[in-house]
Amino acid sequence: MDKVVGISFRRAGKVYLFTTGGLELSEEEWVIVETARGREIGQVVTAPRDMKEEDSSTTLKGVMRKATQKDFIAARELEMKAMEAFRIGEAKIKFHKLPMKLLEVEYTLDGGKIIFCFSAEGRVDFRDLVKDLASVFRKRIELHQIGVRDEAKMLGGLGCCGRSLCCSTFLTEFAPVSIKMAKEQNLSLNPVKISGTCGRLMCCLKYEHDFYHEARKRLPSIGSEVQMDEEGIGVVVDVNVPKDTVIVELPSKARLEMPGSQVRVISKKEGKGKPKAEKEKEKEK
Repeated sequence: MDKVVGISFRRAGKVYLFTTGGLELSEEEWVIVETARGREIGQVVTAPRDMKEEDSSTTLKGVMRKATQKDFIAARELEMKAMEAFRIGEAKIKFHKLPMKLLEVEYTLDGGKIIFCFSAEGRVDFRDLVKDLASVFRKRIELHQIGVRDEAKMLGGLGCCGRSLCCSTFLTEFAPVSIKMAKEQNLSLNPVKISGTCGRLMCCLKYEHDFYHEARKRLPSIGSEVQMDEEGIGVVVDVNVPKDTVIVELPSKARLEMPGSQVRVISKKEGKGKPKAEKEKEKEK
């Protein structure tokens, strides 16, 4: 049975599966493959492994051959041509007065197709632009509109943490991120503070979500009543997930921080509002 490898075509790019085609391949090797966009040069990022059942459910293309020095020279020449094509593309977009921003131009390895990637706020009718570009380059032209997250991944930059954007350095795919993740981590819901350079919620909100989610199941929620040995009954007023502690307000209004594992809960909070015991007292009245 043929083996499969994962191949990426750009840094932190999505990983696609190909069969080895009987070749002896190893990680970080460069290979030539045929994709839906045309012939491309890519790098092996996952070592060859046996084909799984889910892999066989789709028809995988095979690696054509290993890349040679000739291929790298050709790719470099096409990169230089792409820079010139980018300049022409920007001029044509301006000429046609289209509300779009050109981000990248790329030639396929065989030089038969030019791909223009752009961003725009809405749908753009670029049919006249395609005709114009085709008349200039005499090649097949494709225009791809990408979203703001993909734009940030393509252009790169620095995040609020001062480091290079995760999406442009190591994230191969975007994970769903929700405002609920920020709430569970007790973060400020100010959009400026929890949004990335792309304007969407920061991808890093996902990193610690599972930890916070599990920790909150284990720790008493805010509003829960707990039994204190000498002080009587206290109420949980804050939860510190990273420290695994809770802040308990005593009847004397003093506050005490203590490990969550040492807290004896006598009445859990029911959703939003007051503790269960307090609700029952109000019903009796």
